[in-house]
Amino acid sequence: MSKMEILEELPKLQARDRREIFERICEIEENDLFNEATAEEKDLLDRELKDFQKNPEAGSTWTEVENRLRKPRA
Repeated sequence: MSKMEILEELPKLQARDRREIFERICEIEENDLFNEATAEEKDLLDRELKDFQKNPEAGSTWTEVENRLRKPRA
């Protein structure tokens, strides 16, 4: 099946099927990003994970981050 055929078929699928496809694409992308990360990037991720594990409340929720991003600048 060609890419064009896949793109033409997507709107015909039920929402739950499209969501399943989307989630699988996200998994593949995450794996690609991690596998292509440099040693320096992997070290940074490891440090950030350790910081989070020590103090998970120090960060922001996605809702808080999104609200800050959407807030108009003065």
